[in-house]
Amino acid sequence: MRVLGIDCGSRSTGFAILESDGRRHKVLGYGAIRPTRCKTFADRLHYIHQELERLLEKHQPTVVAVEQVFQAFNVKSAQHLSQVRGVVLLVAASAGLPVAEYSATKVKTAVVGYGRAQKNQVQLMVQKILRLKEQPEPHDAADALAVALCHVQNQTFQPRASSK
Repeated sequence: MRVLGIDCGSRSTGFAILESDGRRHKVLGYGAIRPTRCKTFADRLHYIHQELERLLEKHQPTVVAVEQVFQAFNVKSAQHLSQVRGVVLLVAASAGLPVAEYSATKVKTAVVGYGRAQKNQVQLMVQKILRLKEQPEPHDAADALAVALCHVQNQTFQPRASSK
């Protein structure tokens, strides 16, 4: 399977392309989509849309895995995050790709073993699991890799659990 993992953000949206058979993982790319801050919010959403479409065309993932919206104390931030997630869901639906959504707690538990792990712990475990030479930067990209890993683990263990 080839997973496009997404960590949504209006200033920086992390992405990761992970290919896996459930046991062996190959990182095909990761990074962050960073729209120019001087543009209107609508223009930033459009930029994210274009970059996601470019990633889909280049890497041909079979599924998109995205982190669910967390409860935010800042209403405006939560609205912006939700709008970015809407763009991600739209791009995936337009490409005919299934979308898997995971809570931040589930992602952290899948990668670190602890649902309240810190960002640096997630980053370190992603590096170890994927055998990367360096810790993935920025944090948004590490989080996107973690979301993709969570999906792979979920798909790998789900069929076994349901066959019992």
